[in-house]
Amino acid sequence: MPVRTTVDIPEPLHNRLKQRSQASGASIRSLIVRALEETYAGAGKKKRVTGPLIRGRGKRGPLYPGDENPHDLVFP
Repeated sequence: MPVRTTVDIPEPLHNRLKQRSQASGASIRSLIVRALEETYAGAGKKKRVTGPLIRGRGKRGPLYPGDENPHDLVFP
């Protein structure tokens, strides 16, 4: 069952929605519902991080330091 919600939309955004709805032949409501579904449909899925987050230059440190004290690496 649909739920009625009132949202204040800024006038410039409403004008763009109105133009897009007229151009596509869809209602403003259907455009908003589709945008919400596309934005929040995959909210539960988590993507796996691949590759380095920060691309660095130079020599890379050991991947698995065994006998090093982590504090020596942070506080030289």
